Amino acid sequence: MDGRTGERTRVPSDGALERAWAELVATARRTATDGLVVGTSGNVSVRVGDIVLVTPSGVPYDRLAPHDTLGVDLEGKRVLGSLTPTSELPLHLAVYRATSAGAVVHTHAVHATAVSTLVSELPPIHYMTMALGGPVRVAEYALYGTPELAENMLLALRDRTGCLLQNHGTVTYGTTLDQAYDRTAHLEWLCHLWLTATAIPGHTPKTLSPDQLQAVENQLRDYGQQRRG
Repeated sequence: MDGRTGERTRVPSDGALERAWAELVATARRTATDGLVVGTSGNVSVRVGDIVLVTPSGVPYDRLAPHDTLGVDLEGKRVLGSLTPTSELPLHLAVYRATSAGAVVHTHAVHATAVSTLVSELPPIHYMTMALGGPVRVAEYALYGTPELAENMLLALRDRTGCLLQNHGTVTYGTTLDQAYDRTAHLEWLCHLWLTATAIPGHTPKTLSPDQLQAVENQLRDYGQQRRG
């Protein structure tokens, strides 16, 4: 049942869930391969209609198979599978309820996590800051898996598609798993760049002004391959 409407949760029957689960597992494995998580830390989710597919708690990604498909409704009630969802399920669901996200990626990327202990906002050291909507904020620390952490995250995500979690890691979202993952990778790169620049004694990194960032935002609107009539 859908906890918001009292109606039965709609389960797609056209293979969409199978494809989405395969993409989710591939993305989760990629976070490990690319060094954004260690062991079973971090988690990934994707929305398919009324169902959120999510990685389970404490299961290595390389052991996940098609029969491990795990899905919940937007209230967190399990509607598919038997495994226990990630402890960060409240964080994922908060993003889906508050935004139009189609996928969410949470990591413990080392450079991003280091930055989360140093500042309340990642300085705009590169124009790719605008790929995340603007200077990336750091959500105030709260215990993992708690509603308080989810609330703090949403404040940091206001008008952004990614944020840092203080002394914890990263959260990004997108319309697709690929987009959410790419934003995670960009955020880790930005944090690595800032830490590298600040490590040079006697020098303070130059950052971009609000006007410069606005110009980047305008430019990004036409970035990539455009369809021609």
